[in-house]
Amino acid sequence: MKKTLFTLLSGLMLVSLVLTACGGGATTAAPTQAPAPTAVPATQAPTQPPAPTGKVCEVTDVGGVDDKSFNQTAWAGAQTGAQDVGWEAAVLESQQQTDYEKNINEFVQSKCDLIVTVGFLLGDATAAAVTANPDQKFMILDVGYLPESPNLLQQTYAVDQAAFLAGYVAASATKTGKVGTFGGINIPPVVDFMVGFEYGVNYYNEKNGTAVEVLGWSTEANDGLFTGNFESTDDGRRMAETLMDEGADIIMPVAGPVGLGTAAAVKERGNAYIIGVDTDWTVSASEYADITLTSVLKKLDVTVAQAIRATAGGKFPAGVQQATLENGGVGIADFHDLASMVPDQVKSDLDKIMAGIISGEIKTKP
Repeated sequence: MKKTLFTLLSGLMLVSLVLTACGGGATTAAPTQAPAPTAVPATQAPTQPPAPTGKVCEVTDVGGVDDKSFNQTAWAGAQTGAQDVGWEAAVLESQQQTDYEKNINEFVQSKCDLIVTVGFLLGDATAAAVTANPDQKFMILDVGYLPESPNLLQQTYAVDQAAFLAGYVAASATKTGKVGTFGGINIPPVVDFMVGFEYGVNYYNEKNGTAVEVLGWSTEANDGLFTGNFESTDDGRRMAETLMDEGADIIMPVAGPVGLGTAAAVKERGNAYIIGVDTDWTVSASEYADITLTSVLKKLDVTVAQAIRATAGGKFPAGVQQATLENGGVGIADFHDLASMVPDQVKSDLDKIMAGIISGEIKTKP
C-alpha cells in the first residue's frame, strides 16, 4: 500500500515538473526592448521664466496710476509692451508736481531702457532730464513743443478730431438743447477736447437747423470752466451740479479722476448722461456704464506699447508723432446699451464726418 502510494505521488511530481518546464519556456524567450523613459512628472518644479531683458519706466501725473483715465491707460500700454518684448515694467506715481523731477531722476538711476512721462505738466522736468542724460531714451505723452533730440519721442493726440464726433452725437441726443463740458487744468491737451466738442455741436446745428448750446466752454472767448486740478472728485461733483442746474443733460468732463465725481452726481440726478474721455468709461468705470453715452478715446496704451516694441527692436522713433483719426490713435467708443439714444441717421453721418475730418474738409479747431 505504501509502495503504491509512493509510486502515485512520484508520478504526480513528475507531471508537475513537466508542466512547470513547459510554462517556463515563455519566460526564457528573448526579452523585449525596455520602454522609453517617461516625461518628467508634473509634480517637479516648473522651469523658471527667463529674466527680463530690458525695462520700461513710467512716471505718472498727479492723477495717479489708477485714475481710470490717461495715467492708467498709459500704464496698461507699458505693461502690454513690456510683456510683448520680455521687459520689466515699473511705475512711480507723482503725488504733487514737485515729484516730477525726483521721480524721473530716480528712474534714470535705475537703468531704464525707456522712461515714459505722462502729461503736459511733466514737460519742463522731462526736457531737463533729456538734456542731462543724452544716453537715456525718453517718451513724453501730450507734448510736442520740446526741442527735438535723438533720445526723445514726443507723442501728441488729435483729440479735437475725436471730440468733434462726440459733440455731434451729444447735440443729436440732448433733450434740453444744452450740453456741457469742463476741464481740470487750463492746458492745451485739455482745451483741445473742449474745442473739438464745441465744434462738433456747432456742426450738428449747421447741418440740422438746430440751436444746441454748449455750456462750459467758448472757443470764441477762449475761456471756460476749470476745476484747477485733476484729483478732486468733489470738484467734479460740484461742476456737474452747476451744469445740470443750468440745463445740461449731457456732460463731458476733461479732468481725469475729477470726472468720476461728475459721473456720480449725474447718476444720482438721474436725468443726464456723461461722455467719458481717454478710455471707454463703460469698461474703465463700469459702474457708470448705464449713463455713459460714449467716450472720446485717446489711445495712449497703443502708442506706448508701439514705442516699447520699436525701442526693443533697436529702432527708437525719436521726434514728434501725432495720433489721429486716420492712423487710429484717437476715436470714439461704441454707444453700448445707449445706442437707442443716437438716431440712425447720426450713426450714418459719423462715417462721412470722419472722412471729411481726415481729408481736411471739416475743421475741428481754429
